[in-house]
Amino acid sequence: MNAIWRTIRGYILWSYERGTLHYDIMVTLILIFVFVSPYWVNFNDKPIARNSHPSGVMVTPDAQGRLVYEIDANAIKPGDDRSVREQLVGVVEPISGKVSIVGYETVADRKGAIQSYKVVVKRVQ
Repeated sequence: MNAIWRTIRGYILWSYERGTLHYDIMVTLILIFVFVSPYWVNFNDKPIARNSHPSGVMVTPDAQGRLVYEIDANAIKPGDDRSVREQLVGVVEPISGKVSIVGYETVADRKGAIQSYKVVVKRVQ
């Protein structure tokens, strides 16, 4: 019984030399724990799923140093130019303050359905 406790103590204190049978057993047990335990133990280490732009707006700079807002088409109801501009301003102003639209263009898919709007704005002082 004393020999069993000495062996367990050797495992706990990692006192076996490299290349011995007990050392190989300890390394094997560690590898089994690392690779097999995630199947039985929930470590809660999965990343949080996040939408790349939860508000439906993506902001990128253009060549002239202005900001281009790409707004998802679901945020805008189709209509005439004036109503579309008002809706676009309504989406952009909470993000960047008082602005006026310099121009916008629609981004369509192959079938011609509008996917998003690219809006160039300037700040109003």
